[in-house]
Amino acid sequence: MSAAGIPGISQRVLAVAESATVAITTKAKAMRASGAPVIGFGAGEPDFATPDHIVEAAIAAARDPKNHKYTPAVGLPEMREAVAAVTAKNSGYTAGAQQVVITNGGKQAVHLTCQALIDPGDEVLLPAPYWVTYPEAIKLSDGIPVPVLTDEQSGYRATVDQLEAARTDKTKMLIFVSPSNPSGAVYTKEQVRAIGEWAAANGVWVMTDEIYEHLVYGVAEFASMPVEAPGVVERCVVVNGVAKTYAMTGWRVGWLIGPEAVAKGVGKLVGHMTTNVANVSQRAALAAITGPMDSVFAMREAFDRRRRKMHEMLNAIPGVVCPEPEGAFYAYPKMTGLLGRDLAGATADTTLELAGLILEKAEVAFVPGEAFGTPGYARFSFALADEDLEEGLRRIQELAG
Repeated sequence: MSAAGIPGISQRVLAVAESATVAITTKAKAMRASGAPVIGFGAGEPDFATPDHIVEAAIAAARDPKNHKYTPAVGLPEMREAVAAVTAKNSGYTAGAQQVVITNGGKQAVHLTCQALIDPGDEVLLPAPYWVTYPEAIKLSDGIPVPVLTDEQSGYRATVDQLEAARTDKTKMLIFVSPSNPSGAVYTKEQVRAIGEWAAANGVWVMTDEIYEHLVYGVAEFASMPVEAPGVVERCVVVNGVAKTYAMTGWRVGWLIGPEAVAKGVGKLVGHMTTNVANVSQRAALAAITGPMDSVFAMREAFDRRRRKMHEMLNAIPGVVCPEPEGAFYAYPKMTGLLGRDLAGATADTTLELAGLILEKAEVAFVPGEAFGTPGYARFSFALADEDLEEGLRRIQELAG
């Protein structure tokens, strides 16, 4: 029986959409378990192991009895200090440790920020395509997501004019992400500055998700909004974590940095929700952010190679148009040229149907654009082995003729 058919299930739960990225990855894994040679482009996590020095730090932490007890709900003091220090070093944004809250992954940081800032009926501007969790976090806080549509012509970057056109007297916050999941877009420093100054001038809060800050390629440069637009600092929350940069998705350590009043408010929330993030994970994350970056650079080099190959092969598929991704580890092609066409005796009218058709006919999984607020597009992760990437895209090329 579905949740909708169970008496007593809250409207809050019923209103939340299942994560399409999790769903497609789960289905692909189930097919693989049954023997199908499925290649999955859905997962948003590095295909590398967590670096050894981080794992060793966790092993040592697990043996230390001080990590077996409760610790401050907002995070280990040394972890908060290290996050403040590494943020200043990496992005130039200077904040005190008292402004940092350690969270159970970046996803919890997103939810906590929304819980701390959004009141019922508040509108939140959300450039689309957007990560699947953003609108659900807004709705769980009784806010209203307001998509601001972008496309491949703009490089999937929203403009100040678009944001201003969407702003109303109910607009409370903007969710901003660069480098972007799902599009791979990276805003220029000038664009980041312009959006930050617009937000500051109009009293709009900004949650800026910087979890892909180290994954930029070519001439693209990461830019942090509170650095480029200092006027927005008092209305800005920075979200980040170790998951993507250090191949630590399963360790569940993220953080948020914001005005002290926001950090204190979030501290009250986590005190009742989860208490502290697992101490062993925090110790591992501390080793990650204070340790050598060699493994990070090696992973980035592999991602760069794969992104260029993916960009080339996607654009070689008749009917597919894909801008070159500049950051993160995703490409976001326009797939409308494949809709309505005969593909091995079947047709699809939407990218949602197309994803199912390609999974069935070619045994290749990707996430359709419906999940990200832009039907007609799709997200392909290039965080998988080179040979799998090429084989998966070759299968789609053969299917498309």
